[in-house]
Amino acid sequence: MTTNKPIPATLIPGDGIGPEITAATLMALDALGAPFVWDRQVAGAAGVAAVGDPLPPECVNSIRKTKLALKGPLETPIGGGYRSSNVRLREEFKLYANVRPAMTLVPGGRYENIDLVLVRENNEGLYMGYEHFIPIDDDPHAVGMATGINTRQGCRHILKFAFDYAIRKGRKKVTVVHKANIMKALTGIFLETARQMYESDYKGQIEFDECIVDACAMKLVMNPWQFDVIVTTNLFGDILSDEIAGLVGGLGMAPGANIGDHAAIFEAVHGSAPDIAGKGIANPIALMLAAAMMLDHVGRLDLGNRLRRAINATLNEDKVRTGDLGGSATTLEFASAVAERIKAGE
Repeated sequence: MTTNKPIPATLIPGDGIGPEITAATLMALDALGAPFVWDRQVAGAAGVAAVGDPLPPECVNSIRKTKLALKGPLETPIGGGYRSSNVRLREEFKLYANVRPAMTLVPGGRYENIDLVLVRENNEGLYMGYEHFIPIDDDPHAVGMATGINTRQGCRHILKFAFDYAIRKGRKKVTVVHKANIMKALTGIFLETARQMYESDYKGQIEFDECIVDACAMKLVMNPWQFDVIVTTNLFGDILSDEIAGLVGGLGMAPGANIGDHAAIFEAVHGSAPDIAGKGIANPIALMLAAAMMLDHVGRLDLGNRLRRAINATLNEDKVRTGDLGGSATTLEFASAVAERIKAGE
């Protein structure tokens, strides 16, 4: 539903560089007319410091109310039995689809004209956490075991999302990535379901391809332009999405969306980078692009496109770039340049 009224949303600035890149992103959004009304919450290490919980109930309740969130990187404290806040959020709101677009913004790198989207199943597979050790003699960790689970329903959810997304966005091809030659049950069900759904529901609407995961990893390095939209299971998607981000300059250029039937959380997928926190040198592009995806999601494609055009113009016409991209701009200097571009109509 498209609306020009400010939209209620949850804002989680995050840890490390999170508050800095969040401030930069808000500067750009304010230049667009402040399309969101924010309920600020804490999670991750900030949640532990505030209330002893990396995912405080107040944060969960806020997202349950707004059904929409923008999130900076969250740090999971080591030890103490804390589970990843990111994983808990995906489970809590059944955010089964992780969408990771990658597009060349700065020309002159190893790869030009990259335009890929990876759609990753977010809640099943080997990341469900069914793990344990078996002790033998005096070794409590003599055997490590993990169980992966993929369900037919889970496969259908993510595959339908990927096919519908590709068609809606005018993409040309969906490639299903699997390891069904070896993991015949765990990823065989994914490939089998994809073939069935394509034949029954999508044939003639979009091209279909399939690729074994290790071959896909190689092909992405050798000729990434043969891919368009990739859909895959949880672990494979985690690995391949970072590889794809490397084609366009790294995780600082990689936004992500976690989408379910009743909520959506948009994020910078990189870590909290505590080594550079507070120095004002972090690249805010990933979170800015995540905000653009968030605008698309709520029907403000016009504003999402304005934000993307302003980022592109700032990088390539104004040559304002942060240090990781060969420039010397601070986080806020880059944000100011993007905001000025937006106000000037790009």
